[in-house]
Amino acid sequence: MYAHVKRILDIVLSGAALVVLSPVMLLTALAVLLTSEGPVFFRQTRMGLHQQPFMIYKFRTMRVDAPEKPTREMKAQYITPVGRFLRASSLDELPQLVNIIKGDMSIVGPRPVILKEKKLIEARAAVHAYDVRPGLTGWAQINGRDRVSVKRKAALDGEYVQRMSFGFDVRCVLGTFIKVLRQEDVVDGAPSGR
Repeated sequence: MYAHVKRILDIVLSGAALVVLSPVMLLTALAVLLTSEGPVFFRQTRMGLHQQPFMIYKFRTMRVDAPEKPTREMKAQYITPVGRFLRASSLDELPQLVNIIKGDMSIVGPRPVILKEKKLIEARAAVHAYDVRPGLTGWAQINGRDRVSVKRKAALDGEYVQRMSFGFDVRCVLGTFIKVLRQEDVVDGAPSGR
């Protein structure tokens, strides 16, 4: 029952957020455009509901000449000055509000993984993490985010699926705001796109 309510909330809240945050998104887009060569948005295929791939949208945070799968050290080299701020503040994730409205994602759920992360995909499948839409934020994001192991991240995602409810989603959202404000558990080398 909550899954249907959750979808309605996703559409209403994401639509409202797009309207309210449109000036912030416009300024962010201009900052990306004016400070580095390349497109404003970064698109990447991620694993979605029932393990169906979808295209995720983000503000670009890395130079266009960055390798396809850079190491952590290389990411530190290729990330743009604006990109570093966007990642630390999570502003690079705002275009995913469109993914939520489209139905690719939810506000809260396991973060969508890139297709090359085979170990995490398998570990998540074992705990039924693909039974729900991936989220803009999730239980793993407020319990270590980029600093937890594949096994631990999958376990947290499985725990979210088991405990999914309105109250638990509110807890994840509030926890996310706290993490973002404190800029905790952010690693530049995380596979979060360009």
